[in-house]
Amino acid sequence: MQHNLAKLAADTIRFLAADGVQKANSGHPGMPMGMADCAMILWTRFLRHNPADPKWPNRDRFVLSAGHGSMLLYSLLHLSGYDLTLEDLQQFRQWGSRTPGHPEYGETPGVETTTGPLGQGFSNGIGMAIAAKMTAARFNTPGQKILGTNRVYAIVSDGDLMEGVASEAASIAGHLGLGNIVYLYDDNRITIEGSTELAFSESVPDRFRAYGWQVLSIDGHDHEEIAAALQAGIDETERPTLIAARTHIGYGSPNKHDTSEVHGAPLGEEELTNSKRNLGWPEDRKFYVPEEVREFFSDRTKELEKIYNKWQADFQQWQRANPPLAKAYDTLVHKDLPDDLEEQLLAAAPTDAAATRALSGKIMQKIAELVPGFVGGSADLAPSNNTYLKAFSDITRGKFEGRNFHFGIREHAMGSIMNGMALYSGFIPFGGTFFIFSDYMRPAIRLAALMKLQVNYVFTHDSIFVGEDGPTHQPVEQMAAIRAIPNLTLFRPADGRETAMAWAYALRNTDGPTALALTRQKLKPLVWPGGFDPKSVWKGGYVLRTEAASSPELVLVGSGSEVQVALDAAQILHEAGHVVRVVSMPSLELFLQQDSSYRESVIPASAAGVVVVEAGVAQGWHAITRRPLLFIGMDRFGASAPNAVLAEKFGFTGSSVAEKTLKWLSE
Repeated sequence: MQHNLAKLAADTIRFLAADGVQKANSGHPGMPMGMADCAMILWTRFLRHNPADPKWPNRDRFVLSAGHGSMLLYSLLHLSGYDLTLEDLQQFRQWGSRTPGHPEYGETPGVETTTGPLGQGFSNGIGMAIAAKMTAARFNTPGQKILGTNRVYAIVSDGDLMEGVASEAASIAGHLGLGNIVYLYDDNRITIEGSTELAFSESVPDRFRAYGWQVLSIDGHDHEEIAAALQAGIDETERPTLIAARTHIGYGSPNKHDTSEVHGAPLGEEELTNSKRNLGWPEDRKFYVPEEVREFFSDRTKELEKIYNKWQADFQQWQRANPPLAKAYDTLVHKDLPDDLEEQLLAAAPTDAAATRALSGKIMQKIAELVPGFVGGSADLAPSNNTYLKAFSDITRGKFEGRNFHFGIREHAMGSIMNGMALYSGFIPFGGTFFIFSDYMRPAIRLAALMKLQVNYVFTHDSIFVGEDGPTHQPVEQMAAIRAIPNLTLFRPADGRETAMAWAYALRNTDGPTALALTRQKLKPLVWPGGFDPKSVWKGGYVLRTEAASSPELVLVGSGSEVQVALDAAQILHEAGHVVRVVSMPSLELFLQQDSSYRESVIPASAAGVVVVEAGVAQGWHAITRRPLLFIGMDRFGASAPNAVLAEKFGFTGSSVAEKTLKWLSE
């Protein structure tokens, strides 16, 4: 590559980004200007992708973990021939544009994951790398390395590496020896408040070497150093690689480079003009792409097309030579499920009294048998979460054929890595922990919902009835907090059959994550009404017990372990002469999504009142009816005691609920 052409290409990226931020009068120009050289070398010499087929399964993944510098990625996508025009770049950060303020998965072709919350993209990339290794282990043959041979590249920032989630994920990557990871660290030593020295004095290279990474240090503006380091990262197959690229934020800006002023605000028209003059760029041109740069990127696209076509030919040969593997791969990618999935899972659900975490564990064994993409693990809690898939081996360093993943005590990384696995292709990951620790992974859960990823959470020990561990381990507000996330479905099943149907829903729900909140304590199996359709569980709430030919005076609603409490209270109220209906509501949000006629059929407007029993805070429950509502739950933290004592002390018994209901009716 000619030096002048390389400089021209890097400067094109710089000023497309700076122009976009300036036109929007909003954004972060500094990082794109500083990392333009590294990005240009990566995209024009090393990254394997195909703009005409952005979902090519064996493409390299590029993650812009420093998502605030999104104009860098948009400029690269435009120049590389993706369906992203100059007009799209000019609409940066505007309503309805394909160039939002931070990269959003599904909004822009070529964007592999939603980034912006720092550390998340870093960790997603590690999930992608794990999924690639798993794909390669399952489908490649000794003579044909066809699938999972791609790499994961990323640009990460000081901010990414300060966030704890990146540390957790980096530790896992080093432990597993993920040699298919090459990350460029934008070591510009500037954050929003100023120099990183204000709060960041550690040796990043030493930290990552301690994690088991190969670490290389380069001048991030020296093209040959960049290329040599990237090649060294590719050549290292036993360790992930971090390339610490010393750069100047706002490179080219005479007055703002190496300052926090250029981090999160436009340069300003005068400084933008000065920057163009400083680098010999036409001062009067906006969103300018020299023709030779267009040709340069076009030539690279033609090279990539040859690589792509050869891979397609090799893939077809692999399919012909390995029909069973080809069929298995097709099943994985398309997430094929048995037509009778629900029936098989219901048959696998034990019918005796048991904790729903134990019931879930039995059902998960059947899922693993039926669904090859079902993989995952726990944050060091598999014996308690019942998430270990007994018929399958563990995923360990150099051995990725298995289905059981050990995340260690790293909930935050677990959530983000699962997102990366789900983004890769075909896998349906699950992760388990105690419900209280969902707080640690909430950012990743939110992003899974935002990206509409099929990720599943197994949250056990779901209430104060954890018992003796006390309030530090007893979720009270977590149910409401998880329900508050848009596009996330939470089930709190009351027995084995509800648990089976919750899992069936999760496997069929390809438009967002699903969470199961499961008990530590044993629950009695429910008696479903005659002729009941199990798929009614997917409506979120259904009539479990009602008194025939009568409009109910009262409707008692329970979820999970409190359904039995509602049944016990209903019997007492019935004996006192009241006409009572009991509703099991395993998923509040699914119930609220039903049409008004169905909701009315379950909770009639004619009812004098509705009583909800759930061992958590009340937030969200008042939306189920316009009738007077009594919520019997928790308005404080729990306590350390056996679960039966807690039920008595906090009023989660049939007699206590009946007493409170009668008092409420009389007021």
